[in-house]
Amino acid sequence: MEDVEGFVVRSVIPEDFAAWQVLWDGYNAFYGREGATALPAAVTQMTWSRFFDAYEPVHAMVAERAGRLLGLVHYLFHRNTTQIPPVCYLQDLFTIEEARGRGVGRALIEAVYERARSAGVQRVYWQTHETNTHAMLLYDKIAERSGFVVYRKRCEARRAAAHGQRPGERIAGAHATRPAWPACRPPSRRARSGR
Repeated sequence: MEDVEGFVVRSVIPEDFAAWQVLWDGYNAFYGREGATALPAAVTQMTWSRFFDAYEPVHAMVAERAGRLLGLVHYLFHRNTTQIPPVCYLQDLFTIEEARGRGVGRALIEAVYERARSAGVQRVYWQTHETNTHAMLLYDKIAERSGFVVYRKRCEARRAAAHGQRPGERIAGAHATRPAWPACRPPSRRARSGR
């Protein structure tokens, strides 16, 4: 096993893209998103661009040693209905095979904890697949299981189109006078500058 001691955790920079994408592809392959089920390139490009958009609440850090990226973590801040401060969702965590069990994953999570504290956020949470038992050995040491089970349902954009609305716009009904969430964001720097 390669020695991974002496690594640092830092925010991504634009020059990290190629090395980050190797980690990103590994993360997605771990969860079965490869080959015919791989994420479209547009999703990867949009995800990467969000890390550098000041109006986006999505952030990324990497663990690096001697110019080599060993792992990544993506997290975002969002509102919560049960408390006033926002919460932090740690969405993606991945380390290369030889870095597992060597403190890299823990350091990435701890770095998210520190960013959350600095932002005045009181809670960080994440989810993992029930088969990810190796990672859960770490998670059980540095966080507590919430006991919640995650449910999800894919909602197709066709419903909005059938009502003459763009995806993201609210369907008529409760709170119909509020703008759709995309309209709540300030225009991007590119839109403001006309480029």
